[in-house]
Amino acid sequence: METITKITKDKGQFYLIWLSSGEKLRVSEDTLVRQRLLKGQELTEDEIEKIKKTGSYDVGLQMSLNYLSYQLRSKKEILDYLKEKEILSEDRKEIVIRLEEMNLLDDKIYSESYVRTLMRTSDKGPKMIEQQLKQKGLNAEDIQHGLTFYTMDEQVEVAKATAEKAMRRYRTKSFKDALQKVQMHLMQKGFNLEVIDVALEELSFEKDEDQELDVIRKEGDKLWEKHRKLDSYKRSMKVKQGLFQKRFDSDLIQQYFDEKELENEE
Repeated sequence: METITKITKDKGQFYLIWLSSGEKLRVSEDTLVRQRLLKGQELTEDEIEKIKKTGSYDVGLQMSLNYLSYQLRSKKEILDYLKEKEILSEDRKEIVIRLEEMNLLDDKIYSESYVRTLMRTSDKGPKMIEQQLKQKGLNAEDIQHGLTFYTMDEQVEVAKATAEKAMRRYRTKSFKDALQKVQMHLMQKGFNLEVIDVALEELSFEKDEDQELDVIRKEGDKLWEKHRKLDSYKRSMKVKQGLFQKRFDSDLIQQYFDEKELENEE
């Protein structure tokens, strides 16, 4: 037999039942009232086990409700959360079933909400969102349900905004190199080639000749300095090779070398 030595308030709607052996049981307010637990009360081993089992389920359910109060969660997120909180395995499964019965847990609705939120607030394409939903434990059917709300037109608009931002970031590159990097950036964000082509066509990026000339001068001078120990011919070849690799036009490269020759003559 064990005796309840004291009952103290814990975080939230939970209480700690202190036993004469030094053990303490965490229970919900509902369990405390329903089982009429009082200080000085004697408990058998069976009664203690019943309290533990009931307490695990009630505590886990209350924790889950609190966890869900902040935002929608997937089934996997709830199960992982309860496991982290050391709720018994069988109780975790029962809690998920109960939450589904209460219409508080639905991966199909979660998928829809998740996709709608990200397509409004992020620069992610469908493929990246799909990967994130897989990590959250959603099945293929629920994922595809959510992605149907990310229409082609909306994908193009998000891709365009993402491309414009990326293009500004790559302004120190050659126009061709910058354009290629923007395309790669969009692919990495999860957009398919069709969406990328439409987005870039609608944006119609144009090369700024003056900016391109400034960029090649900076890149060319870096390469010129890098290969300063080589003889004149090899140095020129290395610089030309480097500029071609950076996707500068041949006429612009020639213009850079014409300017370089004039500098050397002076």
